[in-house]
Amino acid sequence: MVNSNPETVSTDFNISDRLYLQGLTAEEVKEILIHEQTQRVVVQLGGQTPLNLAPPLTRAGARLEGTSLEGLMDAGDRGKFSALVSQLGLRQPKNKAVTKNEDILITAREIGFPVLIRPSHVLGGRGMYIVYDEAGLTSIEGIEASVEAPILVDQFLEDAFEYDLDAVSDGESLYVGGILQHIEAAGIHSGDSAAVFPPYRSTPELLAQMQEWAHKLALALHVKGLMNIQFAAKDGNLYLIEVNPRASRTVPFICKTSAVDLVDAAVRIWEGEDLVKQGLVKKPGERALGTCKGGWAVKEAVFSFDRFSNVDPALGPEMRSTGESIGLGKTFGEAFAKSQISSGNRLPVSGKVFISVNKKDRKTILPVVKKLVSLGFSIAATQGTAAFLFEQGILVEVMQKVHEGHPNITDYLQKKQVALVINTPMGFHARQGDDEIRSIAMRMKIPYTTTTSAAVAAVEAIEYLQKKQVVVRELSS
Repeated sequence: MVNSNPETVSTDFNISDRLYLQGLTAEEVKEILIHEQTQRVVVQLGGQTPLNLAPPLTRAGARLEGTSLEGLMDAGDRGKFSALVSQLGLRQPKNKAVTKNEDILITAREIGFPVLIRPSHVLGGRGMYIVYDEAGLTSIEGIEASVEAPILVDQFLEDAFEYDLDAVSDGESLYVGGILQHIEAAGIHSGDSAAVFPPYRSTPELLAQMQEWAHKLALALHVKGLMNIQFAAKDGNLYLIEVNPRASRTVPFICKTSAVDLVDAAVRIWEGEDLVKQGLVKKPGERALGTCKGGWAVKEAVFSFDRFSNVDPALGPEMRSTGESIGLGKTFGEAFAKSQISSGNRLPVSGKVFISVNKKDRKTILPVVKKLVSLGFSIAATQGTAAFLFEQGILVEVMQKVHEGHPNITDYLQKKQVALVINTPMGFHARQGDDEIRSIAMRMKIPYTTTTSAAVAAVEAIEYLQKKQVVVRELSS
């Protein structure tokens, strides 16, 4: 095992026979290969950094286990991958790679706002922006497009739901360990979004289509070992967002909740044992799907916002979480409630809920408000949200925004007179008042959600918690 970070699980003493705490550079890995007297290298278990090392290591004589260098590079090359997707007849958001800064705005206009701006190779979503208009685009600083490092401009699928599919392929058959649905809507980094297994809001047709597309891509990219695919669904249409011919951060979660070790399956493939021999697929060329053994499982991100002053906890395309927790249950509400408890975001069972949502979220939040009222909660809202709810026949308490004088929402939060905050920022630049609301809620340890989809999940969890029947469930070993 070669890793430069001593604080990761992979550097635990019982993970590998030999551990090198070395810099992850081609030169250092070459020296380790010489010292270990081997040419076999695994790059599928370490994110983007090992994939970047694959070309120089291969040139130096290393032998990649599993997926070939060509397959790895084809998945990472934007132009080649887009051509492959079109050739296979799959759907993806409009996208284009730009090599000159002056072409970014022109391309964004061609694709149509909102767009996602990102570097060609990105770690943890760093340098990614969701841009809703030309003014937002011109306000972004530090973007440098070049032939060596193009900037990618993608159509942003607003209000879509995203999915993660983790699978293992032997070059012919495919075993899908599981499909996770993100609870937050599109635009939140996959490492920050709560995710549920199995998907809680999808159709059998859509899930079957994901498996079919995954199998086509595995064959076309000659995948041998692990792969992760990110999909988005909007208006009943499936879109391919990204394919990574490697393990993703969701693999441990899938392994624990499906009771099938995908990493072990991949290693056995590299040693010559196909998926049929492993008993995961019935016949060569077929595919199979894993299931959640405990009913429902929710993976929740853990954040460290409360350790830093003046940090806005609003989520976006750049990853901000520092850990993960898990919740298991016989129902989705039970699993989500437990995931919140274990991540330190304990949901209330009574009290006052403050709601401030932007105009595009108002129709979505209406059933959430009605459910909260039926569960016995009182509702407070900012003037715009309150006016909308009044038009729908719901009378709520009106609270002033931060800039409207005192007492305002922050005063109520500091006195702990609010039990839950539902506050969705508008666009990329949240207004100062919204920032302060979320920041104070975080410091006062008042649970908050910044997306309407997370609010829907929170209400289901609250309904479960009101029954006071929490059951501890065992993880598979």
